[in-house]
Amino acid sequence: MRTDTVLRCDGMRILAEHLGIVEAERFVTLIRREPFDYTEWRQNLFNDVPLEKFLEDAKHYSENLVQ
Repeated sequence: MRTDTVLRCDGMRILAEHLGIVEAERFVTLIRREPFDYTEWRQNLFNDVPLEKFLEDAKHYSENLVQ
């Protein structure tokens, strides 16, 4: 298991890579500013994504991790 510091650094790096540094910082600010139930958010995050699409994307993602 990674330390909290390593996890925070990895998380910010991933956010910055995918959103850009400005949008990553904005995302963190939004999460911290608003009352936020992470568990509820995660449970509803993919409600509008068909299962087949979700599984296809997950397979594609895992195949690209190996390379």
